[in-house]
Amino acid sequence: ADSPGDETRVSLPHPEIISTLKAGDTVLLDDGKLRMTVTQKKEDAVECRVNIGGALSNRKGVNVPSIILPITPITPKDRADLQAALSMGVDWVALSFVQRPEDVIELRELCGDHKVCIMSKIEKPSAVKDLERIVDVSDGCMVARGDLGVEMAPEVVPIIQKQIIDECRRKGKPVVVATQMLESMITNPIPTRAEAGDVANAVYDGADAVMLSAESAAGRYPEESVQMQQRIIDAVEATPS
Repeated sequence: ADSPGDETRVSLPHPEIISTLKAGDTVLLDDGKLRMTVTQKKEDAVECRVNIGGALSNRKGVNVPSIILPITPITPKDRADLQAALSMGVDWVALSFVQRPEDVIELRELCGDHKVCIMSKIEKPSAVKDLERIVDVSDGCMVARGDLGVEMAPEVVPIIQKQIIDECRRKGKPVVVATQMLESMITNPIPTRAEAGDVANAVYDGADAVMLSAESAAGRYPEESVQMQQRIIDAVEATPS
C-alpha cells in the first residue's frame, strides 16, 4: 500500500520483492542499519521479526541478500536517463545492482548502435557467485563496496575485492574500486592511515582506477580528497615492484 507507515508497518512500492520473499529471508533497511527476518508470508505483505531496530524515514534503501529478485535492475527512469546520456555521446554507462549476466545484455541491447562501454557494478551476492559470466559480457567492472558491504559480511568484502580484480585482470577488463576510500575526508582535511593503506592496496592489487564518492560529491574537502588520492597513487606507482 502507499499509505504512510508507523511503528508496526512500512509500505514498499515493489510488490515483486514481497512476492519473492519467504519465511527465513533477511531484509535490510537503510544501508543495513535495520535488520529483520521474515517470519510469515501473506498475499501482499510479509511479517518480520526485527533483529536490529531503529528510526526509519522515507526513501531508504532495501536489501534482500538471500534472494535473486525476478526484476530487471533497469527502471523506467534509468531508461530515460540512458537515452539522454547516449544522446550526449557518453563513453561509459554503469549498471547498478547487477544480479546476472542477462542484466548486462539487456542494457547493451538498450544502447542499440551506440558504441558505449558498460561497467557492471558488483554489489550483490548473486553477482559475486556469477562473477565470471558477468565479467565476460561487461566492458569493465566496479567493486561497489557500499552495497556489497551491506549484503555480505564486512570481513569477506576485501577477499571479494581481490577476486573481482583478479578476474578482470585475467580477462583484460578494466576494474574500479569504489566506496569509503577516504571516508574521513568528508569532514577532515587528511585521511586516516588505514584509508591511505586502502587506496594503496587497491593499486598494488592491480585496480585500473579508484573512485571517490561522498568525499568529492558532498564533503568539506573535495579538492583535497582528490589531491590526496592522487598522491597515494603516485607514491605507490613510483615504488619499484
